Amino acid sequence: MMDYRRVRVRRYKEIIAVFTKQGFGLLVKQLKLHYSLRPKDRISDAGTTPDNAGASAGRRLRMAMEELGPTFVKLGQILSMRQDMLPIDITEELQKLQDSVQPFPFSEVKTLIEREFNDTLENIYQEFDEVPVAAASIAQVHRARLISGKQVAVKVQRPEIERLIELDLDILKDMAQFVDYHTKYGKIYDFVGMAEEFENTIKNELDFTQEGENADTFTLNFSRDEGVTVPKVKWIYTTRRVLTMEYFDGIKISDSAALDMAGINRSEIAERLAASICNQVLRDGFFHADPHPGNIQVMPDGTIIFLDLGMVGRLNESRKRSITKFFIGVAFKDSQLVVNSIMDMDTMTDRSNVKNFEKDIDALIEQYLTMPMNEIKIDKLLHEIFHIAFLNHVKTPREFALLSKTLTTLQGLLGKLAPELNALVIAEPIAKKLVYQSFSSENIKSQIKKGLLVYWNLLSEFPIAMQNLLHKASNADFAVQIEMKGMDKLQYQLERNYNKISFSMILLAVSIIIAGALISSSLSANTNSEMYLFNIAVLKICLASVAIIVLGLVISMFRSRR
Repeated sequence: MMDYRRVRVRRYKEIIAVFTKQGFGLLVKQLKLHYSLRPKDRISDAGTTPDNAGASAGRRLRMAMEELGPTFVKLGQILSMRQDMLPIDITEELQKLQDSVQPFPFSEVKTLIEREFNDTLENIYQEFDEVPVAAASIAQVHRARLISGKQVAVKVQRPEIERLIELDLDILKDMAQFVDYHTKYGKIYDFVGMAEEFENTIKNELDFTQEGENADTFTLNFSRDEGVTVPKVKWIYTTRRVLTMEYFDGIKISDSAALDMAGINRSEIAERLAASICNQVLRDGFFHADPHPGNIQVMPDGTIIFLDLGMVGRLNESRKRSITKFFIGVAFKDSQLVVNSIMDMDTMTDRSNVKNFEKDIDALIEQYLTMPMNEIKIDKLLHEIFHIAFLNHVKTPREFALLSKTLTTLQGLLGKLAPELNALVIAEPIAKKLVYQSFSSENIKSQIKKGLLVYWNLLSEFPIAMQNLLHKASNADFAVQIEMKGMDKLQYQLERNYNKISFSMILLAVSIIIAGALISSSLSANTNSEMYLFNIAVLKICLASVAIIVLGLVISMFRSRR
């Protein structure tokens, strides 16, 4: 336990030192991160000038992430999607993060595979290329041949990577909790929630069986499409740390010269790629969340291969409907539909901002009214919507951020393959088709059946709910609390009016008594001196009583105001 604490403190100090070195010492101070360490472990040079002071903040942040290793590289890649939180110049720089490092030795590859399968490498693979075809921070890929003669790609996890990522995740969650509870930024952003979300994402990528299941899901979904596929998983040779898949030796989709040399029509490939991703999002609700050029290949016959399936986006039926409405709203330039689609995602923290949000979105849509659909850039449009959402305290769901990254990457690929194509132009007819399909007889029957099932469950649970309510009502301590909005203001107004009425009535009563005493004393002044003195004494007592009552009433009024 002591060793782990020592390692944790050393890593904590390393993280703070790297960010300080890159010129983020002031931010470390503002977030008070160094205070979460013991005084003797704190770094005292926060705020010093970085060596690369001329570099932009985005570039320095990217360099810090790369220096800190795989956990922070993945964190930077996810932050590059958060255009609702970070300026566009920083997100664009974070998109350049290189997830490639020096490969680890073949001896370690061999040891890990034999440990995972409890067998020798020679009994598992007929051939195994010792030189990897690709190396990244989490894993590296080798080409191999199974005993059956089938050529495969073997993805092997980097040794000890889980332990390092576990340590970094522990520190990130600790930092997030500290910032949430001890700084003003925690009230604006849910750092703990973001840290937990990031933990789930990276742990899914560490489990290669999860990537294999993603591949199977894509295989099933792509069975409805032509010219798009993913490698098939060889499950008997797959574990949490080793993934064996079908091997493809295609052309990188961004290699225009090689595509032209192979006689492949780039416009057709671009249209097929765009249609596939739009179908993944709008039809399947399951899409590749990292479709950069290195993860997409094209075979000589024009078939598109999606690789590296660890990071995916998932949309439930409700989210799919909302995003479909969003695209329809953009296509028809209907700001109300765009706003409703975003609000359907239940992302507004303050419903009082709805009108401002609608007005800002309406102004944005107005800018695009005169533009042809093929000239609207999806990346720019989404960035502006994210910015408006941020200003109006609308929290962007993770799925929407992943979707934004996917579509932005797609638009960049289309710009290289076929500049005349636009992702929105391809998404529009798909979205419309799905809307029309929702009114089909089969879909309506399905919705009716679901509705009947919901009502049946409600009716079946109603007698038990009523019985419980009646049982509680029979108890002596049963109470129903009713809270009226604005009750405090109403109570305050009633108290003020009550004080005014009380004050007036007391003054009236005192006035009558004083008048009676004065009249009585004047009548008896010449007839009886004893009676006159008695009336004067009564008058004094009345005046003293009045003064006490008025003073008490004034004090009571002041207290009620407070």
